[in-house]
Amino acid sequence: MRDLPAFTLAGYDKGRGLLTQALWFAVMNTLFMSWFCPPRLRVALLRAFGAKIGEGVLIRHRVRVLWPWKLTVGDHAWIGEGVWLLNLEPVTIGSHVCLSQEAMLCTGSHDHRAADFRYRNAPVTVEDGAWVAVRATVLAGVTVGRCAVAGAGAVVHQDLPALTLQTQDGRRRPVEEPK
Repeated sequence: MRDLPAFTLAGYDKGRGLLTQALWFAVMNTLFMSWFCPPRLRVALLRAFGAKIGEGVLIRHRVRVLWPWKLTVGDHAWIGEGVWLLNLEPVTIGSHVCLSQEAMLCTGSHDHRAADFRYRNAPVTVEDGAWVAVRATVLAGVTVGRCAVAGAGAVVHQDLPALTLQTQDGRRRPVEEPK
């Protein structure tokens, strides 16, 4: 039986104070996610809140970022409509990475073996040239390797080696390097 009232935030550091968190949520929900916010302004807002964002990054509307100060994005990455970066821990996105529509990078989970349902969080890394396709999910502690592909709807729960495609049914096969 889960003892949910026993859950605490023990061991979890949000990385900024309550005022900064509240200000980010206000900005994210009123301006950052909206269709009328220009992509360059989205990049500027993330940087203003502590994200490390490279050059030529495109961030579409409806993107959610839990904590910008725990986000690093390389050069010329694309982050598509509706992507959710649930980054309780650091998320590192390499250069020339594509995160397609409604993809999710989730650094947090709970320990299903613990009655208090404590956090079991870990960083996520998506290396240079990788593609996380539409509605794919990358879970806590996973590295998506260089030029790897998490196919549409895939749930990636363990490291995905470089130049490997994982399909929705969990199968993996090698892919050629993009030319």
